[in-house]
Amino acid sequence: MAEQNEKLKKEMLVSDIVMTHPELVDPLMQMGMHCISCYASQMETLEEAAMVHGLNPDEVIEDLNDFLTAENSPNEN
Repeated sequence: MAEQNEKLKKEMLVSDIVMTHPELVDPLMQMGMHCISCYASQMETLEEAAMVHGLNPDEVIEDLNDFLTAENSPNEN
């Protein structure tokens, strides 16, 4: 299972990622991965899900990790 502070990897299950990082639901949906709640996501890695949806898994991982980094960065005001 994905840990809260662990960097995401494409070998992780979609269901584990969403359970650990619910804030990633919207970014995943915006990428076109609307299957995050379907049964297949329980057994599918992020790499497999990205490829099924015609996305580059490496770009998906990079975007999601960038999103998490930005979410956890203190605001500079």
